Amino acid sequence: MAKSEDAVKASETGNGQAANLPLFYKEPLPLDSKKHARLALKKNFGFGFTKGINAVPINLIEMPQICHFYPIAFSPDENATPVAILGLRDNENLFLDAQNTWDAMSYVPAYIRRYPFIFSEVPDSDQLTLCIDMNDSVVEDGGEQAFFDKDGGPTDLTQNALEFCKSYHAAAQQTLDFSQALATSGLLVEREAQINVAGNKRINFSGFKIIDEQKFAELDDQTFLEWRQKGWLAFIYAHLFSGAQWQRLSFKLNERLEKEAA
Repeated sequence: MAKSEDAVKASETGNGQAANLPLFYKEPLPLDSKKHARLALKKNFGFGFTKGINAVPINLIEMPQICHFYPIAFSPDENATPVAILGLRDNENLFLDAQNTWDAMSYVPAYIRRYPFIFSEVPDSDQLTLCIDMNDSVVEDGGEQAFFDKDGGPTDLTQNALEFCKSYHAAAQQTLDFSQALATSGLLVEREAQINVAGNKRINFSGFKIIDEQKFAELDDQTFLEWRQKGWLAFIYAHLFSGAQWQRLSFKLNERLEKEAA
């Protein structure tokens, strides 16, 4: 979607190879009470890590909230990952200002709020390990927001991060089932958004898929009832309703273009 391939690399950390790292993460390592006894999270590090992206993965349960702020689309690959569209130009997030502050009137997707924490899967096991991205812009030595107390136990900060990652991981698993069903349903179609901006210019935003409303209306009864039983219909309607937010993105882009021209 508008050359935002990195936005759909939403899997948890795997073998640690750089090419497989999820969006935003540079060096996620397991938190260790001995190795990281003095390590702390920097205060108010902001959302600067989202500056160069125009789409971010979202989970199924977020879609009813997301649809009020962002267009929801699906990645064009076989994963059909749901994403929130954050910008209309390459490498631009319209919800981030020059001070790395998120738009105060907009919901912040959970994928972004989770950072810099993430789960890592232990090879040949179902066990998950809490990791932190070893990025100097978000962690520091000897700071106030320590990950471990003087006895080596997790602080409230670490415990809350663990619980958030547990909830996120469970939601991500539910999203995978939904995405796989959509990917094989034949309902997804490629689309291109044509956005008119200041100066009589037009931006073509492509590389994403949406649910075709006509095809959804013609969905066979058995599949429709199965999806209703699974509670998926509300999320499909949230996606369809989110189409109204393309106009909001256009408005925000025009605002930015005016500032750039001033």
